Amino acid sequence: MNPAECRDYLGRLEQFGIKLGLENIVTLLEALGDPHRAFPSIHVAGTNGKGSVSAMLDGVLRAHGLRAGLYTSPHLVAVEERIRVGGRAISPQRFRGLLGRVKEVSERLLASGRLASYPTFFEVLTALAFLDFGERKVDVAVLEVGMGGRFDATNVVRPLVSVITTISKDHEQYLGTTLREIAFEKAGVIKPGVPVVCGVRGGAAFGEIRRLARRQGSSLIRVFGPGTYFEAERHGRAYRFRYAGGGSAFVFRPALAGRYQGENAAVTAVTAEVLSRTWRPLARSKVVRGINEARWPGRLETVSRSPLVILDGAHNEEGAGSLAAHIKDVFRGPVILVFAVMKDKDIRAMARRLFPAARTVILTRVPYERSASPSQILAAAREFEPVIRTEPDVRKAVRLALAESRGRIPVVIAGSLFLVGEVKRLRLFKG
Repeated sequence: MNPAECRDYLGRLEQFGIKLGLENIVTLLEALGDPHRAFPSIHVAGTNGKGSVSAMLDGVLRAHGLRAGLYTSPHLVAVEERIRVGGRAISPQRFRGLLGRVKEVSERLLASGRLASYPTFFEVLTALAFLDFGERKVDVAVLEVGMGGRFDATNVVRPLVSVITTISKDHEQYLGTTLREIAFEKAGVIKPGVPVVCGVRGGAAFGEIRRLARRQGSSLIRVFGPGTYFEAERHGRAYRFRYAGGGSAFVFRPALAGRYQGENAAVTAVTAEVLSRTWRPLARSKVVRGINEARWPGRLETVSRSPLVILDGAHNEEGAGSLAAHIKDVFRGPVILVFAVMKDKDIRAMARRLFPAARTVILTRVPYERSASPSQILAAAREFEPVIRTEPDVRKAVRLALAESRGRIPVVIAGSLFLVGEVKRLRLFKG
């Protein structure tokens, strides 16, 4: 496939939307030779934090000299970002070659009636990632769940360990309206006899995860619970974290910004401890180094220092609350907020958590079908109308924020990873 054919094909795949169920991906992978069985894996689910934990685990594995694969979603600028080996994204040429193979097999399966419907965008990319990892003979792959868990296309693997980071409300039209229902879907990644590391602190969500782990005969390792210790100390805009649990103690200074990254680091460290016991020894010094050096763009990412400009993919209520807490703790004053969000999110709840941290809120939208318009966001956030301005064009919205900042007030661009990706694609900031 050439680049134009690749873009056209992926664009057509996105029109199929989200389809729950594993029948298609199982049939497709079987026809491709079951490439997901060629390597051991670590499966990471959760509402928030799963991307950062996946990046940290990838860093830990590479710090040990292992050839690690990393599959994540969504991408920010280029689709190849989703599939990495040794920290490097798959090349466009290799991506197009593998995509052509998956397309050919998919169409053959459809013609024979073995596939009931065309694979979705995510199913095709998941199959492609498994092919790439298998052919490049990775030692281990870290697989981030796309959405949910039980019916996610990645949920065909039997991993070394399953990880559930956090549970909060998101994608409620697919996963359920209560935390217990959402936890049920996320905990679908738990496999019989496979240990599960859980960062959920308690409540109905934790209770549901514990119930399902018992039913599967899986040992449940709590990151935060009786006998554990977690402390965060802020030094300027950076944090130092101390964590102890299960007879192990760690001190982290992650390059990733934000207090919540300390919790992600703790989840990663506990997962590494499980791998050390059940798979192969991992040195604690290298675990800490891998966590501290991990990079994950679009999460409290500084793209300018004068004025200070931060990109953050806070895409649900919990993420908006974490970002608001960071603004309060670190910036010590209101910011200029550029905000865009998808229509299927709880916009009102996000606005109530995040907008009070802003002196001015500039509503915009990304060129994506699911994006809410500024008027739709405003309708859900009328109580904040006095501080709201609207500018549908992302480039103009950012320029407006910079003018409002006058080089003195921090600018935060947030509300959706698609907005973060659009700002990066437009190259509005150097470096």
